[in-house]
Amino acid sequence: MLVESLSVAALAVVLICAVVRPFGRPEAVFAVPAAGVVIAAGAIPLDDVRDEAARLGPVIGFLAAVLVLAKLCADEGLFHACGTWMARRAAGRPRRLLAAVFGLASVITAALSLDATVVLLTPVVFATAARMGVRPRPHVYASAHLSNTASLLLPVSNLTNLLAFAATGLSFTRFALLMTLPWLVAIAVEYAVFRRFFAADLAAPADGGDAAEPPRMPLFALVTVALTLAGFAVASTVGVDPAWAAAAGASVLAVRALVRGRTTAPALVRAASLPFLAFVLALGVVVRAVVDNGLGDALGHVLPDGASLPALLGTAAVAALLANLINNLPAVLALVPLAAPSGPGAVLAVLIGVNVGPNLTYAGSLATLLWRRIAHQHEHHVRLREFTRLGLLTTPAALVLATVALWVSLRLLPA
Repeated sequence: MLVESLSVAALAVVLICAVVRPFGRPEAVFAVPAAGVVIAAGAIPLDDVRDEAARLGPVIGFLAAVLVLAKLCADEGLFHACGTWMARRAAGRPRRLLAAVFGLASVITAALSLDATVVLLTPVVFATAARMGVRPRPHVYASAHLSNTASLLLPVSNLTNLLAFAATGLSFTRFALLMTLPWLVAIAVEYAVFRRFFAADLAAPADGGDAAEPPRMPLFALVTVALTLAGFAVASTVGVDPAWAAAAGASVLAVRALVRGRTTAPALVRAASLPFLAFVLALGVVVRAVVDNGLGDALGHVLPDGASLPALLGTAAVAALLANLINNLPAVLALVPLAAPSGPGAVLAVLIGVNVGPNLTYAGSLATLLWRRIAHQHEHHVRLREFTRLGLLTTPAALVLATVALWVSLRLLPA
């Protein structure tokens, strides 16, 4: 009983500190000691710690490479060009800007992960809205919601997907094919609700100008990203970990930036966000201790079996609820091993739950928490009531319809 209580307390401390970030310290400052405590108390054997580290190692390596790749793309001017493109595309019309943000955020989230959308695109959205003289609320909220919802498409779009990818037993390409329809459906639901929810903001006339100059797209960065995505598919086909393709893409841009004097080795290390990588590993150890000491059995009683439509809906609902209770990263770590015996469809339903579900609350995903901090830095007050109302209107509908779309995809594309 003592180790169970200690494991739960350690997880609570890790999650609360990740949300609050006392004294502005990184999440790892609290997560690593918490992992040390559960190990020292015997809540998780050392052999299991090594197994967890071996399982998460490739995921953490991949995450580091993608973070560096996204930062180097920003340094190349990719996100500035995106802002210029959005302004020109909108032509002073808020509704067209919202459509541009939806399209761009969906693609960036899918290709460069949700972190790129939150950290790199959100400031660009603020700047574009200010330049056009439109109300920023609909467009800024779109970057938050799509950083979660639009991360359904590829194994590389979200850390949750990476953590679950191996358990699906799918290739990179098949994963993408099965998730394309749920991805499109979820985004469509979000867009329809946003058009109505922010109707007054979108009807307000723009009082600024739009971008006169055409966007100067950095072709080298675009080609590198495209080849990296192709590398993910090829690597998966031949049994090579996608982390190597990500590392190759990041290395190409890094060498170019170093030769041209646009970055430094310390800057590349900072871009890899080593404290966050340590946080992910420590969180995995703590969650494994909680799962092994009671949570796994409890979830096993409520998680449906099989890949029928009711089972998939139930699995997605449980995953969404758990994500909003304990955050989506612990939720996917806890649920994937339980869902895997039911086949890839059940694991993909878990991903729908932990990726779409977090739009309901601030604490549902770390990306949303990070987005809120960025919004505050731009003096944009995020109101809890408004965030929750929008989440209640979008999340249940997107969750149900995306899961139905997954069930259809599984029937149309059988193994």
